[in-house]
Amino acid sequence: MSIPKETRQIMINLMYLVLTALLALNVSNEILHAFKVINESILKSNTSIESKNKDMYELIDANEKMAGKYEKVHPYKVRADEVKAQSEQMVKYLENWKDRIIAETGGRTETGEPKREDDINATTLLLVERNGGDSLKNKLQALRELLISKLDAPDQKIIEPLIPLKIDKPKPSDNNPQGDWKVAYFHSMPTVAALTLISKFQNDVRNSEALIVNKLFDEAHSTDLKFDAIQAIAVPKTSYALAGQKVEASIMLAAYNRTIQPTVTASSGKVNPAKDGVASWETVASGVGLQTIKGTVSLNMGDHIETKPYEFQYMVGSTGASMQLDKMNVFYIGVPNPVTVSAAGYSIQDVSLNIPGATVTPKELGHYEVMVKQQGKVTAEIMANDKAAGGIKKVGSMEVRVKFIPDPVAEIAGKPGGVIRADIFKAQLGVVASLKGFDFDARFVVRSFNFSMLPKRGEYIGPFPVTGPLFKTNAQVMQAIDRAHAGDKIFIEDIKAVGPDNTPRSLPSMLISLN
Repeated sequence: MSIPKETRQIMINLMYLVLTALLALNVSNEILHAFKVINESILKSNTSIESKNKDMYELIDANEKMAGKYEKVHPYKVRADEVKAQSEQMVKYLENWKDRIIAETGGRTETGEPKREDDINATTLLLVERNGGDSLKNKLQALRELLISKLDAPDQKIIEPLIPLKIDKPKPSDNNPQGDWKVAYFHSMPTVAALTLISKFQNDVRNSEALIVNKLFDEAHSTDLKFDAIQAIAVPKTSYALAGQKVEASIMLAAYNRTIQPTVTASSGKVNPAKDGVASWETVASGVGLQTIKGTVSLNMGDHIETKPYEFQYMVGSTGASMQLDKMNVFYIGVPNPVTVSAAGYSIQDVSLNIPGATVTPKELGHYEVMVKQQGKVTAEIMANDKAAGGIKKVGSMEVRVKFIPDPVAEIAGKPGGVIRADIFKAQLGVVASLKGFDFDARFVVRSFNFSMLPKRGEYIGPFPVTGPLFKTNAQVMQAIDRAHAGDKIFIEDIKAVGPDNTPRSLPSMLISLN
């Protein structure tokens, strides 16, 4: 190329060269700007994937805590936790490479942007000449293999070609005759382009993490029972109704598996083997009033047995109205007397009990507790709400005797008297009023007694009054007991006790011979 001799031509040529350089610079700025836009988009995508992954981890945690799920879900949760930890570690490792590249190019501006986005020397130095790219490549490959290994064997072959995190070998070229991975990706790579590429690797890690964790969740539930049939079931809320009364029922669809039948138990009656997911129950009605049946339904879920309780009730009526005394054929003063009431032709909800001179407390449907105060007789009236007649009427009655609770027996060391070893007697705290052979939970307390002792060798001691059931309330009694020996005789007399009816009782005296 010859140099023009005219100054004007020289100036024109120089201006042409400058213009060409400016055009090249503009193209370079546009490319750098494009990389920045792509990088920002990738970073936003990474944030979105992280949020979704977090939701999936929380779902696995929640499933593990569900009743009956721990044994099945826990092994997969352990794998998911390791996937999470390794993925997080890799993302931080890649972020550290970004910081190292930016530092090598002179750091960041006040707004956080790299000062020299077009620098091509930093990536070449750190990742090619110092072989940082080889370390990066090896870590990415190792993470890929680890993620795949966390799946069950059958799923590993399915997921392997789909996982986004891949290390592809570059094709040889004039600039990279050996097809070296680090040279192909980072040699003479502008800073902003290298940052974008590393963000892309982070995106691959997050997407791969999501793919593996979702698959682990599916594997954890692969043994869940799959339902292949449905059946309509209607359960009435009442099993006893009259004309004009409201009848309600719960109607539902029940799903079941034809190949897996539940095991059903019941507190009474006969349960026939389940067929098409439903077990039938039958019994012969007995007793009067509301009957409650409880039981369980168990189903083999593959890795564990799922058991759920159930309960239902039905009413047993009789011809005419009746009242059944659940304990004895009398009412006792001072204790709640349980009774069961029914009336044929009436719903149990419409039947009630009225006893003049007594307190009647409803319990469950058809069941009451009666408290009486005076000895003699009472008349129990069975009432029913006759909706057809528009009012409450008496449908039956029963006369019941009212008695005091029987007297208790005074005891020491479980005996009402007789021979007791001296050491055993000395260990007793006092006198007990024991009511035996009585169906109610009725307790008596000793209020007072007199204590005296006739030593085998010595003069008669006492009597000493004692208030309450304990010997220690009278120091003289305690001194006498301390001196007691085999052959001595103990007299417990004038014993007073009070029970639930608050009626004072005089109990028979006790004679105890020590040996």
